Amino acid sequence: MADEVRVPALGESVSEAVVGSWARSVGDAVQADDVLCELETDKINIEVPSPSSGQLSEILVPEGSTVEVGAVLARIEAGAAGKAPKASRGGASKKKEEAAPQPESGSGGDGNAAAGSAGQAVRDPEHAPSAKRLMAEHGIDPPSVQGTGRDDRIMKEDVQRVIEAGRAAAAAEHDRQVPRAGEAEEVERVRMTRLRQTIASRLKSAQNTAAMLTTYNEADMSSVMELRAEHKETFLKKHGVRLGFMSFFVKACCTALAEIPEVNAEIDGTDIVYKRFVHMGIAVGTPSGLVVPVVRNAHSMTFAEVEKRIAELGAKARDGRLSLQELQGGTFTISNGGVYGSLMSSPILNPPQSGILGMHKIQERPVAVDGQVAIRPMMYLALSYDHRIVDGKGAVSFLVRVKEAIEDPRRLLMEI
Repeated sequence: MADEVRVPALGESVSEAVVGSWARSVGDAVQADDVLCELETDKINIEVPSPSSGQLSEILVPEGSTVEVGAVLARIEAGAAGKAPKASRGGASKKKEEAAPQPESGSGGDGNAAAGSAGQAVRDPEHAPSAKRLMAEHGIDPPSVQGTGRDDRIMKEDVQRVIEAGRAAAAAEHDRQVPRAGEAEEVERVRMTRLRQTIASRLKSAQNTAAMLTTYNEADMSSVMELRAEHKETFLKKHGVRLGFMSFFVKACCTALAEIPEVNAEIDGTDIVYKRFVHMGIAVGTPSGLVVPVVRNAHSMTFAEVEKRIAELGAKARDGRLSLQELQGGTFTISNGGVYGSLMSSPILNPPQSGILGMHKIQERPVAVDGQVAIRPMMYLALSYDHRIVDGKGAVSFLVRVKEAIEDPRRLLMEI
């Protein structure tokens, strides 16, 4: 009897995926939970395990094909014997090598050496199928890649980092060379990743759908910087995490969202859905593209809890280890272009959210203080909002509340 291998549930708002690579071939013997293939979604890559032990009798969807949730990918002939997969495919072959009898001394091989080799094969981590495919395509030796997965397993993002580093080095070398007259220009055509395609589609959709406007203000960062400098060592010692600026802005936004709830709402058909909680999205740039992990229930968290959660999600984002749950359900987003040196920008909405705050570079500027010119560390703030649901008064009031909380952090403690 054949068991069907189907596309698993991919999470909220994710209905399809691309078959990245097959780790097994038709006729291979498989064990239950062996990785059969890898699916690439717009958020993360998902491994599809075998539902039972037997033989992979049929592959219905080739690599590179787009599939929907519930589609049949392959069939497993339960209980049937199959051929041992090649060693390069990973776990199933390693189990076969471990179970296979070893040649005796004097029969054409060294039994102890063979046993040692098989044992080593079992201990080697099974790298992600998409990572193995990329390494093969680019001629990359696995020992040269630092794996960030479990048990030092090499993930697709690890290989991409090595490829990007090689391209950067080649580009730097190319820039040092003087172009010869009449030399043809070089171009490189690279297929967009599923993540990059989705980013492009969602951002363009936000422009086409929302009545998006941006309002600006500036905040004097003096008080926050003084408070942070005074307590950062004690904060680190007690909580085991650094006190950054992001927790101040998260708490300031939560306070403002409670006062102006339409900025924390979304449009669903002809209804407006107001959220009585804040799941704060924090935009993070990664080698693969922009992702927005979500700090859930940020409105009820302390400064230390916010900083710890942001640090955890940031590390996972850079290593490509975010789960679908950690990328879903955001109600408002903060994007910090200041870490890249941006002085002013207009952030684009993250649908279906109705607001996004843009933070920018802290720069000393002359400002008027009590009738005198003073040099203060200033930051431009930008709030992009959906004018279909948020009026100009609400947007401006929201940004003023954030400004007031940042310039006088005592407001956050007193919840005013």
